Amino acid sequence: MVAELADLVLPRTCAGCGMPGRVLCPRCASLLAVPRPATPRRFPWGFPPTAAAGAYSGPVRPAVNAFKEQGRAELTRPLGAALALAVAAIVSAAPPARPVLLVPVPSSAAALRARGRDHVAELTRRAVTELRTAGLPAGEARLLRRLGRVRDSAGLSAAARRANLAGSFVLEAAVRPVPGALLVLVDDVVSSGATLTEAAAVLSAARRPGDPPVLAAVIAATPRRPPATTSRGDLRVVGKRYENVWRSPPTDCRDGG
Repeated sequence: MVAELADLVLPRTCAGCGMPGRVLCPRCASLLAVPRPATPRRFPWGFPPTAAAGAYSGPVRPAVNAFKEQGRAELTRPLGAALALAVAAIVSAAPPARPVLLVPVPSSAAALRARGRDHVAELTRRAVTELRTAGLPAGEARLLRRLGRVRDSAGLSAAARRANLAGSFVLEAAVRPVPGALLVLVDDVVSSGATLTEAAAVLSAARRPGDPPVLAAVIAATPRRPPATTSRGDLRVVGKRYENVWRSPPTDCRDGG
């Protein structure tokens, strides 16, 4: 009811391109409909295999920022659906494991105070709903919490970002990873990969022998090189570890990131 009343007062416009009518128009939504491997310029050691629903460029960038920084909560549904697509892509490339648990990357206390909400948790819940509707058993597991304060990562190199985040994540004292579960870290955007790498390291340290490796999924990835068309085989197991594999030369991205 609140959303309907809001539409009467503030007609909806696309958060990506500004076109009136929908919170995310079909053209902008299509940019988040083809999951691909996330490829930081220099992979941090331990970066988990990660799928992104789209590139963090063009209309996707303002759409994500409108949800994250401007409080446009009506974008939870389309962006949560995009995150679910990325989760489904990375899970389909992994050996079967149940249950599938989405682990939201926790925001800092300062970010939570500034935004007044936990936007990654909102996206996680929506993605779980989408996955269950599609027939994929999935749940949410808040296994991590953030410690201390870190510097603003803007302007830092990849190595400096990793050092800045070192020791900033710990396991929740009252919660432990479910043995045998497939853990998928989820966040809104990946850029250098430092955050996902640090969070994955904490989760991986708590895994038991034989448990599947930690995976990750995001709505969008900062483009570092032109992405090519990918398939399930591009996110595959090589030996005993997962790798992101590009099958063909890049062709179609116009943003160097």
